[in-house]
Amino acid sequence: MSDVISMQEIEAISSRLQIECSQIDLSSIRLPPGEDFGIISDDDDLYQEDVLEFDAGFGNIIVVDNLPMVPREKFEKLEGVIRKIYSQIGTIKEDGLWMPVDPDTQKTQGYCFIEYNTPQEAELAREKTNAYKLDRSHIFAVNMFEDFDRFMKVPDEWALPETKPYNPGENLEQWLTDEKARDQFVIRAGSDTEVLWNDARHLKPDPVYKRPFWTESFVQWSPLGTYLATVHRQGAAVWGGATTFNRLMRYAHPQVKLIDFSPGEKFLVTYSSHEPSNPRDTHRVVLNIFDVRTGKVMRDFKGSSDEFATGGTGGVTGVSWPIFRWGGGKDDRYFARIGKNVISVYETETFTLIDKRSLKVENVVDFSWSPTDPILALFVPELGGGNQPARVSLVQIPSKEELRQKNLFSVSDCKMYWQSNGDYLAVKVDRYTKTKKSTYTGFELFWIKERDIPIEVLELENKNDKIIAFAWEPKGHRFAVIHGDSPRPDISFYSMRGAHNRVSKLMTLKGKQANALFWSPAGRFIILAGLKGFNGQLEFYNVDELETMATAEHFMATDIEWDPTGRYVATAVTSVHEMENGFNIWSFNGKLLYRILKDHFFQFLWRPRPPSFLSAEKEEEIAKNLKKYSKKYEAEDQDVSMLLSEQDREKRKMLKDEWDRWVNEWKQLHEEEQLTRQKLRDGEASDEEEEYEAKEIEVEELLDVTEVVLSFDYGED
Repeated sequence: MSDVISMQEIEAISSRLQIECSQIDLSSIRLPPGEDFGIISDDDDLYQEDVLEFDAGFGNIIVVDNLPMVPREKFEKLEGVIRKIYSQIGTIKEDGLWMPVDPDTQKTQGYCFIEYNTPQEAELAREKTNAYKLDRSHIFAVNMFEDFDRFMKVPDEWALPETKPYNPGENLEQWLTDEKARDQFVIRAGSDTEVLWNDARHLKPDPVYKRPFWTESFVQWSPLGTYLATVHRQGAAVWGGATTFNRLMRYAHPQVKLIDFSPGEKFLVTYSSHEPSNPRDTHRVVLNIFDVRTGKVMRDFKGSSDEFATGGTGGVTGVSWPIFRWGGGKDDRYFARIGKNVISVYETETFTLIDKRSLKVENVVDFSWSPTDPILALFVPELGGGNQPARVSLVQIPSKEELRQKNLFSVSDCKMYWQSNGDYLAVKVDRYTKTKKSTYTGFELFWIKERDIPIEVLELENKNDKIIAFAWEPKGHRFAVIHGDSPRPDISFYSMRGAHNRVSKLMTLKGKQANALFWSPAGRFIILAGLKGFNGQLEFYNVDELETMATAEHFMATDIEWDPTGRYVATAVTSVHEMENGFNIWSFNGKLLYRILKDHFFQFLWRPRPPSFLSAEKEEEIAKNLKKYSKKYEAEDQDVSMLLSEQDREKRKMLKDEWDRWVNEWKQLHEEEQLTRQKLRDGEASDEEEEYEAKEIEVEELLDVTEVVLSFDYGED
C-alpha cells in the first residue's frame, strides 16, 4: 500500500465533502445573542465572501501526508500526537481530524485531514508543519485540500494562457495632489464616520466620504496616510483612495480589540484577549502580524496576558499597548517586546529572533527605539536596596553592542523621550532625597549623533518643582517643560545648541494655566494647553520670538491635534463630556476659523502625510524665498476673500429682502383689518396714536392692614 494519496481517493473524498456541504442550510446559521455587541453594522458583507467560501469550500482543510500506518490499537495514540501538534497553531473544529483506515488491513493509510475554523489557520498550519520531522522515517508533507482539486483540473496538453489586459488600480496617494493643498481628516460621531477636507479658506469642512456603521469601535490612519483602518467583529480592514475609499484588504482576527501599524505601513499588528473558561486563569492573548498588502499572516503570538504584561503602563487586561514596538526607522526592519529579564528583538525578513535568542537584561522594566536608527534605549531600576545602581543603556541592533551606559543613583522613576530625528534623548529621572521622604527631578540629556555620545545633567532652578509635562520640538533642538505646582505652574524653554553646543535656558513663563504641550509638526510654534481641570485654556506661543500670539478657550476640550503641515490645529470635545461635543479649527497663530458641533462625538484624526521628497537644502531654499512662492497663493487667497465677501453681501441682501417681505405682509394684513379695528374703537377711524388724548388716573388701593399692640413699662415712682 502506498503512503501517498491516490487521485481516485481524493476524488471520492472530495465528492463526499461536497455532498455533505450541499446539505447544510446556510440560512439556519445564526450568531449567538449578543455577538453583535449591541451595534448593528451595515458592513456585515465585509467578511461575507469569506464566510461563504468557508461554508461551501475547503480552504480551511489541510492534508497531512507521510504519517505512520498503525493498527487500530495505536490509532488513538497517533491521533493524540497529531492533534497536539496542530492544535497549537489554530482551533481544530469538532470532529475536524479524520484519518482514513484501510478496510482490508485495518491500518491507517498514512495521511489525515484536518479542518480548522478559518482558512488563515489552515494556511499557517501548512507553512509551519510542511517538512516537519516526526521521526527519521516520517517527514510530513502538508498541502491545502483545495490544491488537489486544482491539480486535478490541469489539462494534459499545454495551451497558451489568455493575456488579460492590465487594469491599473486607484492611485492611493492622489489626495496629496489636491489643487488647494488641503489636508483631510476623519471624524466619528454617533453611528457615522466621515472623511472631510479642511477647507480653511472657505471657513468650513468639505465632505469627501461618509458611511454609517463603518466601524464597530474606532478608526485609525496608517502612519503615512495611505490607509484608513476599521475594526469589526471578524477582524480589521483597510480602505483607501482619494474619494471612493474602496476596501483594499481584510485581516481575519475574531474579536479584535486593538491594531497597530508599523511605521512604514508594511505590517499590521492585531490584538485580542479572551476570557478564560476557568476564572482562576488569566486572559488568553492572541497577536497576529499581517502583511498589509497581501493580508498574509507573517507571524502569530499566543499566550496568557501575564506573558505580555511585563513593562510599560496602561493597556487592556494588564497588557501594555503597543506590545510590539517598531525600530529601524521607516524600513520596518525590526520589532521588539519586553519580557521578564529579556528584550526580544525580531527581524522582519524571517520574523524570528535576531541571533535566535533574546537580549538578556536582568530586571529591565522599559525600553524605547530611536525614531530613525536601530538603537534601543533600556532602563533598569536599582537592585539590592541601592547596592546596584539604576542605569540607562543604549544598545545597537543587530550587533547588540552597548554604545553608552549611564548609572543613576537613588532613582524612584525614569521616563525616556526621543527627539523626532533621533538626535537627542532626554531621560527624566525622579530621585529620592537623602531622607527618602520626598523626590526631586532632573534630566540626563544624551547627544546621540556626537562622538562617544556625551551626556549633560540638567536640573531646574527649583529642584523641588514637579514635572507636569515635557515635549521636544519636532525636527528641532529645543524642548519645553511644564514644572511647578498647580493651579499656575511655570513653563521653561531650553535649547541644545547653547554656548559650546550645550543645553541653555531660553525663557521661563511664570504662572501659566497649562498642563499639556503641543508643538507644531514644523516646530517654532507651540500650544500651551490647560486641559481637564483648566477647562480648555489655550495659549498660542511663538518660540522663535518668545512671545504670545493669541490666547483663547475651547471649553472642556479633551483633544488637541495639529495638522501634518503645522498650518492648522484642531481642538475637540469628545463624548467624555455630554455637552458641547464637536471640534474647532484654528490657524497656527490662534485665529478661530470655524466650529462644528456634533452630538456623541468620538474621534478626530488628521490624515498623516508621508515625508517630503525634497532635500533639506531645497526646503531651506524655499523657506528663504517664501515670498516668491507665496505670491500665487496670496492671489488665490484674495480671490477667495473676495468670493467670501460677495457671499456675505448676498447673504445680507437676502436677509434684507426677507425682512422687507415680512414687513409688507404685515402692512397688508394691517390694512385688511382696518374695519375690524374701527368697530372695536366705537367707530373711531384713525390709527394714529398722537390723535388720541392720554389721561393719567391715580387709583389708591389698600393692600394690607397690620394691628400692633404696644406696651409700655413706666417703672416705679
